[in-house]
Amino acid sequence: MIERVHTDKAPFVSFSDGTEPPLSQAIKVGDLVLTSGQGPLDPATNEMPADFAAQARQVLDNLVEVFLAAGSRKDLIVKCTCYLSDRANFPTFNRVYREFFADCPVLPARTTVVTQLVREGVQVEIDGVAAIAGRGGDRS
Repeated sequence: MIERVHTDKAPFVSFSDGTEPPLSQAIKVGDLVLTSGQGPLDPATNEMPADFAAQARQVLDNLVEVFLAAGSRKDLIVKCTCYLSDRANFPTFNRVYREFFADCPVLPARTTVVTQLVREGVQVEIDGVAAIAGRGGDRS
């Protein structure tokens, strides 16, 4: 069974014409949760940090909120695909990412791509895959 996941604790941004994007924040299938790309918008303020490191932290926070809404958690993230708009931010991204996952016993597998991102001002976006807690999701 496939189940749509949605939370107001992470942004779900409409297009400029007010229509919703043709996607889900995440999908639960079997023992996994797969997210759409999460951006740096703060869901409480609808503001985006200008600073790259702050954007990266906000994206990671948003990603975890979507996983939590699906019944997972940060230490059950198994894969992240990370998109950066500027290669020069790669060292900063690695530092923020390492700090964010410092309390996890296993770092997620990861791919990082430098590309042009769709939304103006967005410098980083991340999508991920996580196990669902209590459904084969315990890491040993």
